[in-house]
Amino acid sequence: MATSLSEKQEEIYEEFYDLVNMQPQEIEEWLETEESKSVGQIKEGDDESVGRQSARKIIKIKRTNKSDLSDEQVDHMQKVCGYIKRHVAQEPDGDVSGTDWCYSLKNWGHDPSK
Repeated sequence: MATSLSEKQEEIYEEFYDLVNMQPQEIEEWLETEESKSVGQIKEGDDESVGRQSARKIIKIKRTNKSDLSDEQVDHMQKVCGYIKRHVAQEPDGDVSGTDWCYSLKNWGHDPSK
């Protein structure tokens, strides 16, 4: 893209940075855990879950200058926002730390304990 974002893309960008509350290094460290590897849907032919694949894209997005974001990256940002909002709305009762719900959100760059 290497240009300024459209108004819609700017909204997506802002929402993404509001919802994705983990920094790239935090996400990288999280991906090394057994908890991260224990959750998520793995599509046929893939080695890791959709959420873990998304996390790797999120890391790249967060390390990309805003003006250098590709349309594909902005599209992924929108997908991430949708996932996080839907998943947060399904929060289980009680202490959520140590739950698959929490682990899945962290794979998508959102730490619900923050």
